[in-house]
Amino acid sequence: MRAQLARVDAVLVQAVIAAALSFAHLHDVASAAGQDGWKAWAYPVSVDLLLVAAWRRLRTGDAKAAGWCWFVIALVASLGANVATAGLLDLDQVPAWLRILVAGWPAVAFLGGTLLAHSAPAPHKETEDQEDVPEVVPELPAQPAPEPTPAPPAVSVPAALVEHARKVAAEHQTRTGTVMDTPTLRARLGVPAPMADAIAAQL
Repeated sequence: MRAQLARVDAVLVQAVIAAALSFAHLHDVASAAGQDGWKAWAYPVSVDLLLVAAWRRLRTGDAKAAGWCWFVIALVASLGANVATAGLLDLDQVPAWLRILVAGWPAVAFLGGTLLAHSAPAPHKETEDQEDVPEVVPELPAQPAPEPTPAPPAVSVPAALVEHARKVAAEHQTRTGTVMDTPTLRARLGVPAPMADAIAAQL
């Protein structure tokens, strides 16, 4: 565990030293190109932020081509400043092309950071394939039509029986003051239930 922490600490220290030196070199180049004050310090910040944004895009796995493109651009800017301040460039007499590059860097960094931060990731192929496949609806077997319920056979009631039932119902209403119901009519006449219903329908 301690050996692992020692390796991590060594890597972090090396990264901090490299970042500080590169930061200072970028500041010196920007200052020599005419960007004084806080503007000279903003240049190394923009380069480092672009490097971080490109590295994050490479780690996510989406749009790696754009991530590598802007990572290389920011890395070239950082390495160029390191090489330029190593004695190969006279910082007292900066050439015009370098002044143009330094003056145009903010627009380049803004464009790269915006594209890396706000570009939408491409949809996964599996999702596209699922959207292209039409939904298959299983066909249910046809249900047989229900058989019609047979109508009850018509009951033939003699006219004399209907007339007799009227007399019985009238007597019942006179005596009780209520209309005779079908069960009572059936009991009084002694007929089956279907015939009692047919007689009650004719009363």
